[in-house]
Amino acid sequence: MSAPIRVSQLARVNLNYLTSRRAPRVRTQTPCATRFLTERAFQANTQPSIPIEPRPRSRLLRRSLQVAKYTSYFVLSATVGVLAIGAGFFIHDAFTYTDRHVDRVPVSPLALHPERGGPKNLPVVKALLADEEDEEAKKLSEKPKLVILGGGWGSVATLQTLAQGEYHVTVVAPENFTTFTPLLPSAAVGTVQFRSLIEPLRKIIARLHGQMIYGKAMDLVMSERLLEVEVHDSSGHPQRIYVPYDKLIIACGSVSSTHGVPGLEHCFQLKSISDAQAIRRRIINNFETASLPTTSPEERMRLLSFVVCGGGPTGVETAAEIHDLCQEDIINYYPKICRKDVSIHLIQSREHILNTYSEAISNFAEDKFRRENVDLITSARVSAVFPDHVVYTIKGADGKITTHEIENNFVLWSTGIAMNPFAERVTNLLPNQVHKKAIVVDAHLRVKGAPLGEVYALGDCATIETSAVDYLLELVDEADKDKNGKIDFDEFEVMVQRIKQRIPMSESHLDKVRTLFNSYDSDADNSLNLNELCKLLEELGNHITALPPTAQVASQQGKYLGRKLNKLAARREVLEANFVKDLDEAVLGPFRYRHLGSLAYIGNAAVFDLGNLSFMGGLFAMYAWRGVYWNEQVSARTRALLMIDWIIRGVWGRDLSIL
Repeated sequence: MSAPIRVSQLARVNLNYLTSRRAPRVRTQTPCATRFLTERAFQANTQPSIPIEPRPRSRLLRRSLQVAKYTSYFVLSATVGVLAIGAGFFIHDAFTYTDRHVDRVPVSPLALHPERGGPKNLPVVKALLADEEDEEAKKLSEKPKLVILGGGWGSVATLQTLAQGEYHVTVVAPENFTTFTPLLPSAAVGTVQFRSLIEPLRKIIARLHGQMIYGKAMDLVMSERLLEVEVHDSSGHPQRIYVPYDKLIIACGSVSSTHGVPGLEHCFQLKSISDAQAIRRRIINNFETASLPTTSPEERMRLLSFVVCGGGPTGVETAAEIHDLCQEDIINYYPKICRKDVSIHLIQSREHILNTYSEAISNFAEDKFRRENVDLITSARVSAVFPDHVVYTIKGADGKITTHEIENNFVLWSTGIAMNPFAERVTNLLPNQVHKKAIVVDAHLRVKGAPLGEVYALGDCATIETSAVDYLLELVDEADKDKNGKIDFDEFEVMVQRIKQRIPMSESHLDKVRTLFNSYDSDADNSLNLNELCKLLEELGNHITALPPTAQVASQQGKYLGRKLNKLAARREVLEANFVKDLDEAVLGPFRYRHLGSLAYIGNAAVFDLGNLSFMGGLFAMYAWRGVYWNEQVSARTRALLMIDWIIRGVWGRDLSIL
C-alpha cells in the first residue's frame, strides 16, 4: 500500500479556490491528491513559455555566408547564361549550315552580252546579273536607276536612309567595303584591328536589293547619262564599261594635298585601310631592326624617329597613338634602349595644333604633348622630303627664314585635301566650275551646270556655293516689284529671304537687314542699284566660311539626300502632273548643316569642341570619345568587334606582329 500524501492547509485552500472558478462544484468529492496534480498540470500548460535566444553568430561568419550565397547565385546564373548562349549558337548553326541548291537562275541576255554604245563605243551595262533572279529584282529593274559613286560616309548615309523598293540602286566603288576613317590612327598601331573598322558594302545595300560594280569611275557623259567605269577582268587587265543612270550621286572623296612639296613618294598617308596597314608594318619593322645588335646607335635613333607633317586631328591622333604604343607596349617587349631612343616630331604650319578647335583645346593638347616629350614644331613649312630626312623652314620674328633637318625613317603626310581625279574631270566638263579643290554644288547638293536634278555631289569631293553673285539678276527680277531697276528697303527684305533660301549659310550674316541696307546705300537714296547690290553680294560671299571636309558633314549630307530622293519618288507623279519644274526645291528645303561638335584623341585623353562649350580631360574624356565612335559604327558587327579590340588591348596589349 502506498504512503499517504500530505497536503498543507494553504494548498487545500488554493485548490478549492481555483477549482471553484473553473467549474461548478459537484456533489461527488475528488480525492485531494488527484485535484492537486490536476491543478499543477493546468498551471504548467497555461503559463507562457520564455523563448531562449540562440547564440548570436559572428559578423565575419554572417558576411561569409552572404558572400557565398550571392557567389553561388552568380555562378549559377553565369552557367545558365553560357549554356543558353551555347544552345543559341547550336540552334543557329543547325539552321544556317544547310544545303541550299540554286538551279535555273534567270539572267537577262543584256547582262551576259552587253550592247555597245556611247561616244567611245564601250559595253553599256543596261542590265546586271541579278536583275531577274526573283520577282523583287524584276520590279526594281523597272525603277529609276540610281548610281552612287563611292563607298564613304556620304554614300553609306544615303544608302541607310533610302526607302526600299523606290530605286534600282547600283554602287560603283574601287573598294567593296566602307571604312570607319576616324579610327585609322588606332588601327595603324594595333590598338584596334583593321577588320573592326570595315563593313562590306554588299551587306549594306542588301536591304535595298541593290547591286555593286567593283571598279573606278573615269569619265562622265552627261548628255547620254552614262558613267564610264574602269574594271578588271580575271587576268587583271583593265577594261572600260558604261553604266547608265537616271540619277547620279558623286561621293568619291578626295586625295591628300601635296602643296608642291617634292619627295612625297617617301611619305605615308592615312586615308584608307591599306595606308594603315603599310604604316603598321613600317613602325614595327623599325623597332625590330633597331633591336638588332648590329644596328649602330646613330642608325637606331634614325629608325626610331617619327615625323608627322600636319597638326590637324589626323596628325595629332597619329602622334598620340605612336606615343601610346611606345609607352605601353614597346617598353615591355623590346629592349629599353629602344624606348629611350624614340623621338616623335609634329610639324605644323600654323601657330597651334588643332587650330580649328577652340584655343583652350589647342593649349591643352600642346601642354600634354610637351609633358610627354613630343617635339612640337609650329609655324614651320616642310620644303622637301628625302628617304632618310625631312627638310623644313621656320620664319623667325625678324622675318629671317632658317632651314632645319630631321633624320627619320617614317614620315606621315596629313596636310589637307586636294581634288579627286574624277571630281577634277567633272569640273573640267562644266564651264562654271571654278573651285580648285572640289565640285561646286548648290544648296540642294546639285552639281552646278549639270542637268537639273540628275547629278548630285556630297562629301569631301563637293563644296556648297557661298556666293550669290550668280543669282544677282534673278534676285533683282524677283524682288523689284515696280521694275525700276532699283531695290528699296521693302524689296530688299524680300531679296534677303530669297538669298537665305539660295545660300542657307548666309543666314547668320543677314540678321541686321536695315544696317546692312544702309551700309551699302552709298548715294543715300534709300535704294540699292545693281552696282551696290553686286558689291554687297560679293562681300557677303567672302564672309561665309565653307563647310569643312569632315565625316560629320558628309554623313548629314547623305541623310539629307536620302530623304530628298524618298520624297521625290513618292511625289514625282503629282509634281510632274502639275508641271513643277524644280522638283528638288518642291519636295524638300535646302541642306542645312548642324554642327554637333569636334573631338580628337591625344593619348589616354581626349578633347571635345562643342561650339560654345569645350571639354577636355583624361580617362573619362577618352571613354566618352570611345563611346561616341562606338555609337557611330555602321553595324552591330563592327560595334562588337571594336569593343572586343579595346578589351584585348587593355588586358593583353597591342598586337606587335608584322603581317
